[in-house]
Amino acid sequence: MSVGVEIGIIGGSGLYEMEGLTDVGERNVETPFGPPSDALVVGTLEGRRVAFLARHARGHRILPSELNFQANVWALKSLGVQWILSVSAVGSLKEKYVPQHIVIPDQLMDRTTQRQSTFFGRGLVAHVAFAQPFCGRLSRVMADACTEAGATHHVGGTYVCIEGPQFSTRAESELYRSWGMDIIGMTNLQEARLAREAEICYATVAMVTDYDCWHPEHDSVTVDQILANLAKNASTAKAVLRAAVRRLPVPRDCECASALKFALVTAPDLVPEQVKRELAPIIGKYVK
Repeated sequence: MSVGVEIGIIGGSGLYEMEGLTDVGERNVETPFGPPSDALVVGTLEGRRVAFLARHARGHRILPSELNFQANVWALKSLGVQWILSVSAVGSLKEKYVPQHIVIPDQLMDRTTQRQSTFFGRGLVAHVAFAQPFCGRLSRVMADACTEAGATHHVGGTYVCIEGPQFSTRAESELYRSWGMDIIGMTNLQEARLAREAEICYATVAMVTDYDCWHPEHDSVTVDQILANLAKNASTAKAVLRAAVRRLPVPRDCECASALKFALVTAPDLVPEQVKRELAPIIGKYVK
């Protein structure tokens, strides 16, 4: 049931809490897909009600392949979220994306193999358009927020999402570079797909932590290196998020807001009642 929280923040590696929240409370949301990564921390930030979710749980306890993406997005949707601001750690596949820079990608490439990427099935078929996987309007909000926060950032680029938890081999890294990929990570693909199905605007602040393993002067990726750069980026990321929240709401005249309008294929009277109940926050305005 919606509780009027319109903005969701998903914090990735290095961002497990959001300072500056007031009127804070935690919500343990039960979903048809199981528990989210952690309790949702609901509060007021820059005068707006927001829900913060630590993607890997506080204390970083969940592998990328173990994340319950369906539960995470369903939980945010059930609170009324219309915009998701995602923060993610990524590796750079191009010289110009220097560690501690920020990239706001506009495309995705899926190299995962073990993930649930849809709410549908079980008697309900839907095919959403996904040519533009990130919300263009929300990405512009993020870019303007980066400018305000004084963050060195790049607008556009393709995020290749790998299964993990291992980093790439040198051969894989070179392959992705030959394809023209820009940054590499392990989480955003499923979030973006599910957010689109839930008619939520989704955009990412991708924090560059390393050069993957292709760079001749940085030919290995180490966790201590990544954590050091994450710590340096954390305050910048939080400043960007606060500036982005101040810019919301914006008109939802994008395709995200009506992604299911022509996507639901199954005749409404044939949709199983249990599926209708479980997906009510997502399909309720189309299927009764």
